[in-house]
Amino acid sequence: MNTLNRYLLSIGINVGFFFKWLYNFPHYIRTFFTLHSHTKNTDFPIFFNYPCLHDIDDNSWTANWHYFHQDLLVAQKIFQSNSTKHIDIWSRVDWFVAHVASFRNIEVFDIRKLENNIDNVDFQQLDLMKNIPEKYIEYTDSLSCLHTMEHFWLGRYGDTIDIDWHLKGFEQMGKILKKWWIFYFSTPIGEKQRIEFNAHRVFSLSYLIKMLWNNYTIESFSYVDDKWDLHKNITLNDDNNTKKTFWLQYWCGIFELRKN
Repeated sequence: MNTLNRYLLSIGINVGFFFKWLYNFPHYIRTFFTLHSHTKNTDFPIFFNYPCLHDIDDNSWTANWHYFHQDLLVAQKIFQSNSTKHIDIWSRVDWFVAHVASFRNIEVFDIRKLENNIDNVDFQQLDLMKNIPEKYIEYTDSLSCLHTMEHFWLGRYGDTIDIDWHLKGFEQMGKILKKWWIFYFSTPIGEKQRIEFNAHRVFSLSYLIKMLWNNYTIESFSYVDDKWDLHKNITLNDDNNTKKTFWLQYWCGIFELRKN
């Protein structure tokens, strides 16, 4: 059913959204006539041009919980670290980058364009698949790439297809970071490693640990589970904790890595 919904959404059909609208429409009509009955002596005429039929039974917030938890957690870590320079690679400008820019300067490297000028954000359009300019080698003492590496080079953004880009891209990003300093990295993780074409890769935890082993020390590991709860500072060499995470189908692993 989830797969069918994704295909329908890709052509602009949101079945759940429509039925929720239909269910709430009578309430919309009732409240309009109630309000209209109070407008005889008001300075505010009513216009029937901005219907909001989905808020009546929503939660107090509807953020993507992977991004919410990781953005807040990593921004807090950056604030506490008081690093000299922070570089972000391709994370959400309107979410994570905005968090960090609220208290310090942040430099953003992205293959895509950013046409707006934003206070505390210095933007550089940079393709990490090409040779990194010499001035950016060991350039920063703090680096982040959040919920991003899994997307690229699957053709989703008009990018070139490269099934092994995650290995090349991770190596390229590591060149920007100074030795012994910190890389904040997150990505989807699941029991079954896979590409969900053309959205993203989902990594197994064991694969990621092997990928990181030679070049990084894992300073801390946290994750957002399938129920969207955050679990902080999980000890990966604890067999019980590690086994608990392997059955999850689509969760977000958040690594704090120190470059060796």
